Amino acid sequence: MEDGFKWFGEGFDGFPKLIPEDCVEYSIYVVGAESEDIDVRDKLRQVQNAASQLTKQLLKGFIWQREAFALTLERQAGRSILHGRTNYGDSINDEWLVVYILRELSRQFPDIWVRVIDADGQFLLIEAANALPIWLNPEIADFRVWINNGKLLLIPLEEPGGRARGFDHNTDNLTLEKAIAWITNPKKTLLHSSKIEVEAFFRLQKYPGTIADSLHNALTRIPRKLAYILRSKAEYISPAVDAFYLRDPIALKPLQTRDLDSLTFPPNDLVTTLVKFTKVGYAQLTSQQFSAPPAWARMGRQEADAKIRNQADTGMKLACGFEMLMADPQHKDKPAVREIAMLLEDLEAGEAQLPSDDDLGDGGLEDEDDSWLDINYEEFEENLAGRGRENPDRGATNFGANSAQENLKKIVERFENVMKDEEAGLENADYLDDIDDDDDDDSSQQTSTTSDAEANFNEVEFTAMMRETMGMPADVMEEMMSSIRTSPSSQRREIDTAFKRSDEVLVSSSEDEDEGGIDQAMQQTEKELRDAGILEVGLEADGKTITQHEKSAT
Repeated sequence: MEDGFKWFGEGFDGFPKLIPEDCVEYSIYVVGAESEDIDVRDKLRQVQNAASQLTKQLLKGFIWQREAFALTLERQAGRSILHGRTNYGDSINDEWLVVYILRELSRQFPDIWVRVIDADGQFLLIEAANALPIWLNPEIADFRVWINNGKLLLIPLEEPGGRARGFDHNTDNLTLEKAIAWITNPKKTLLHSSKIEVEAFFRLQKYPGTIADSLHNALTRIPRKLAYILRSKAEYISPAVDAFYLRDPIALKPLQTRDLDSLTFPPNDLVTTLVKFTKVGYAQLTSQQFSAPPAWARMGRQEADAKIRNQADTGMKLACGFEMLMADPQHKDKPAVREIAMLLEDLEAGEAQLPSDDDLGDGGLEDEDDSWLDINYEEFEENLAGRGRENPDRGATNFGANSAQENLKKIVERFENVMKDEEAGLENADYLDDIDDDDDDDSSQQTSTTSDAEANFNEVEFTAMMRETMGMPADVMEEMMSSIRTSPSSQRREIDTAFKRSDEVLVSSSEDEDEGGIDQAMQQTEKELRDAGILEVGLEADGKTITQHEKSAT
């Protein structure tokens, strides 16, 4: 199998670069036929400054789940570009926020071309899978998808129909240089499909209005020293939650002590203050079962009010997350750890003061309802029953086609009946077969109703449609249609009759438990195929099957 990889001595150009999971990678190019590198770098610096201003405007008070959007000026393959990679963790909304920012930048600078991919490759094409042309598949999608002037543009195949003629797949693969050469060539055209663009950018419709919806404010009981850290920079909460969520036995060791002086954030001088989380981080923190370490064993446990106990429990987990973040050597090189260490040094040196109770006021913010953590089973049941809520932007939110919904309802209903029947077992759970039978009945009805349409088959229209859809050349289509015209219709009818008869025999034999039923069905099928002239066989005395040509040869 050819993968395009070159070994040492064959022009080795490095191992293929893979994008880590939960990361989105993006590059911005200034494309021009006669652009000097110094002009390109000046333009890229303008884009970089505009990106900084745009993020400040859009993301005031925003907290990224793991890493923030950032662009750095780099030089790759002799070309100056802006490049960035953002680890969005479990927050898929962060990935789409990156795409939104890139699209807005492309609108501000029409002469830049943006490429964005993740661990799955061209995820924008995955979003628009139902609207893609038949020739565009993951094997040849690299460097074909670009964002320019707010639009999604595709580089088409250089030789339409080449894949239909069986050309080598490698001829359809693009490199960066080939893609840029195509973009800069005034004689080449790019594909812009509004249908593909709407599907690919569908998730961007909610931006920028819903950026703040990914955050959650919650009253939390934490040490005053920790409140001082979070007041300095709210974004420190993300690496702390990550340290708690991804903890291991080594990270837990610093917590297994009763000596409060050995802890960076001991459970003394506790205050209740409003803490801003990402919704994903808040769910990760509150959903995990975590036994309080010895120093926190009795903190908040004696409270009668469940709400206060939850505030104390959340604060305990958050403080433990910060403790593990600062103590575990694997985090020592993170910028957040170094900055927090500097803040603590300023506090110990007397250059900073702990916030007072008045300083820790809620600032007009309220403890937000966290009912969004609960699964809405009513909505799930509505979708299951095919009664999804209407979405004015995209129609009904129920999933699947009507036939799929009907089958799903049948599966659930019959599964419930099997569970209610105490005498029923796995051998009685035949509801899937019944559904297949229903589908067969529906398909037979559709076949009977469309027989007239098949009789009026228009070969010219079919040929034009296939050429337009698959990009097949005229000679290939003519060869296909001629083979269809020359095949005897009577033989095709005999084939259909023989196989239909064989299906009936097999079905009837499956209902009969006689051991000879299968042999009889096979013999009957063989007879029907021989009568139709499809299977020309003869049987030797020893039971070996050979063809008539082999007989004549012997």
